[in-house]
Amino acid sequence: MRERSRNDQSALPRERISAAIAQAGPRGPALVAFMTAGYPSREHFIDDLRAVASVADVVEIGVPFTDPMADGVTIQRSSEQALRAGVSLRWIIAQLRAAQDLTTPLLLMSYLNPLLAYGTDALARDARVAGVCGLIVPDLPFDESAPLRAALGREGLALVQMVTPVTPPERLAQVAGASEGFVYAVTMTGTTGHAVSEARDIRAYLQRVRAVARVPVCAGFGIRSREQVDALRGQVDGVIVGSALVEVLERGESPQAWLAALRG
Repeated sequence: MRERSRNDQSALPRERISAAIAQAGPRGPALVAFMTAGYPSREHFIDDLRAVASVADVVEIGVPFTDPMADGVTIQRSSEQALRAGVSLRWIIAQLRAAQDLTTPLLLMSYLNPLLAYGTDALARDARVAGVCGLIVPDLPFDESAPLRAALGREGLALVQMVTPVTPPERLAQVAGASEGFVYAVTMTGTTGHAVSEARDIRAYLQRVRAVARVPVCAGFGIRSREQVDALRGQVDGVIVGSALVEVLERGESPQAWLAALRG
């Protein structure tokens, strides 16, 4: 487990995200691991989370949604089955609040509708109490994000922004400069789960992102192998693994062993 407790008052929750990524240091890039809440088992969610968090530097917890437009078939499938099992945003927060031993920084990755249904002020407050350090909202345009950012900011939580290889330079500077926790640098256009482009094809893009970012930069969408992680070493501060890890959990394999193998 990480050195900082989620109840450590010496840093704002959003600062714990950046610190955890930076602490990966020479063994980097940091591992930011995504898992769908309550999948493959609602009953074993916290056990699975503990297993992932024991190796990952930061964990993204996916909030199941009926129309996950940015996700590929693996995460769509996991989201649908979690919803059928009764997983909801309120259930996730209650589960996290009851799990007092989690110290790895946690983020919620959710589409906007569940957040609005919960209420942004109540969500920010309850998420902080549950040990959440920030949110990622794929379908929230930056220009419409101020109300949620303000609500999260009052609780010290991050709103992580996403950029892509086709984000125009001025927009890239605006969005990356406003991101908190880390900048989510999408490595391709399209949905999650596909293979990432070769590092040489995205090196210039990642250099542009790092030049304007005020927080660590993490590359995501399609990271599946140690070779991809090694190719990105030195280009980014962290890598985000999602669909491949969901498939590991789906097959009943060890997430600790798989993540440790990615790190090398």
